[in-house]
Amino acid sequence: MLSKFKRYLIGKPLTSEQLKHEKFNVLTGLSLLSSDAISSVAYASEEILWILVPLIGVLSYTYMFYLSIAIIILLFILVFSYRQTIDSYPNGGGSYIVAKDNLGTVAGLVAGASLTIDYILTVAVSASAGTSAITSAIPSLLPFKVIITLIFIWIMAVGNLRGLSESAKLFTAPTYLFIATMFIMIGYGIIKIKFLGYVPIKATLSYATTDISILMILRAFAGGCTALTGVEAISNGVPNFKEPHQENAKRVLFFLGLIIVIVFGGMSYLATLYQAVPNLDKTIISQIASQVFGNNFMFYLVQITTTLILILAANTSFSDLPLLLSVIARDGFAPRQFTARGDRLSYSNGIIVLCFISSILVVIFKGEAHYLLPLYAVGVFTSFTLSQTGMFVKWVKNKPSGWIHKAFFNGLGAIVTFVTALIIGYTKFIHGAWIVCILIPCFVYIMLKIKSHYIDTANQLSMEGQALKLPDSEKVKHFIIPIGGVNKSVLKTLNYAKCLSKDIVAFHISVNDEETEIIQKKWKQYKIDIPLIIRKSPYREVIGPLMEYIHSDEYPSKQDDIVTIVIPQFVVSAWWGNILHNHTALFLKSNLLKNKNIAVITVPYVIQHHHININDSFSKK
Repeated sequence: MLSKFKRYLIGKPLTSEQLKHEKFNVLTGLSLLSSDAISSVAYASEEILWILVPLIGVLSYTYMFYLSIAIIILLFILVFSYRQTIDSYPNGGGSYIVAKDNLGTVAGLVAGASLTIDYILTVAVSASAGTSAITSAIPSLLPFKVIITLIFIWIMAVGNLRGLSESAKLFTAPTYLFIATMFIMIGYGIIKIKFLGYVPIKATLSYATTDISILMILRAFAGGCTALTGVEAISNGVPNFKEPHQENAKRVLFFLGLIIVIVFGGMSYLATLYQAVPNLDKTIISQIASQVFGNNFMFYLVQITTTLILILAANTSFSDLPLLLSVIARDGFAPRQFTARGDRLSYSNGIIVLCFISSILVVIFKGEAHYLLPLYAVGVFTSFTLSQTGMFVKWVKNKPSGWIHKAFFNGLGAIVTFVTALIIGYTKFIHGAWIVCILIPCFVYIMLKIKSHYIDTANQLSMEGQALKLPDSEKVKHFIIPIGGVNKSVLKTLNYAKCLSKDIVAFHISVNDEETEIIQKKWKQYKIDIPLIIRKSPYREVIGPLMEYIHSDEYPSKQDDIVTIVIPQFVVSAWWGNILHNHTALFLKSNLLKNKNIAVITVPYVIQHHHININDSFSKK
């Protein structure tokens, strides 16, 4: 049943040879890998206004426009810098690989941790912002904000579990519909005021209620820098593009920069013209759209496409984070399960983990994107800075042809993003950025511990410098069968063990005298010619008495002999049947495997599910 549901949900498995068809072209790559950056314009201008409007009133719109220009200039620097990253690192990994190769392992892990946190927050923020767009149009849905957000995240996860090509089919059209809708709104919104004489309905705002300070401007700049999140996604996901994958990735990066300039710049200008005031119930885009189009089809189209693009921003994370985790895992700094592709050739373990963690964040922060955003940009600009610095070091160290101008742009990018990261960290520290400042070192520590574990495991398994010595077959003959009763499962296990050795004992832990007596009677009744060892356990322990018996003088094994524990285990064919059993075999196996001189064999006995008429059963009794 579960297998059929899985096939229905994510589709039939794909062969490894089909991977080459699971790649992006320019159109699908732009829609899926750039949706995070494109969607950021839906709330970046709003974040600037959240800082300025309560403090300086109507002057906020003038300062917002100038700040938007500064952010666009920073965007140009990043786009040019990441073009060079794509050329130099065509296998993806982005900031993690660049920093690790040029600045050292720890710097790479800091970049990897920063990107991981960024991608997780992208899903939570994007889905929450998408829900806000819906509740702005339909306020009656506000009480269900968290549930709606979780549904969006799960839909995105399922779409990506179906594979790259399937997610492209599902999610490409909404991105271009959003871009077209924004172009129309920006163009018509400007024409309506400048040429058609429309006088916008503006909220009553006072002039500055406090002195305009550098710190205030820097805080607003930090809020607007959320428009740049997602720019690095293309350099991280270069292997996901069709050949020539580097050229396709650079084309997508160029179009991404162009679209952000038009949409972010245009929305910032519209905000100055219509003077929308941010609030938790109605987004800035919603307020502007209601004045530009009125309460008609175009207004709802803006809300729908904004919702879709905000949700699709999560797709950038679902496309890129599993790939990044697979790269980190191949280096041994993350669990190796992240390197495995699922049935549909996606890195399904990464997708599932991302879905789970982002869902928890949504519940904790009650689906409010505004509360999540202070955590957002610190990690992004940390990875930006490390990537740009790594590229600068690479050019200076290797000095290839034309390295001076390349080093200049990467060096400029490193300085600007570092200053921006400091600004964001300082201005948003008390609002939640401190959490990220703690999480990044914790992630790095965990990754180093994982690497240490893998190195230690490899050293213990390695046969380098050691003579190959196989154990004497005469020693590998001690078999113990733990039993809790006498039934078909136990008999099957006894027969199997007899095929392997004559040195077999059955071992029973007695916690109930009546049950033990029944076992002894059945042992004699069925004339089982295998010794039955019984040990009482007043504290109901299982492992302790068994190990005491193995190491006692009563048991004939030597210190370096291998003892094989053969465990009967019945398997219920109905999925729900496993819930009803205590899984003693699994408990025994997990504990016994920790002993070097013990081998464990599980002998399954399948219990088929049959419908039993309870009334008939009682009548027979």
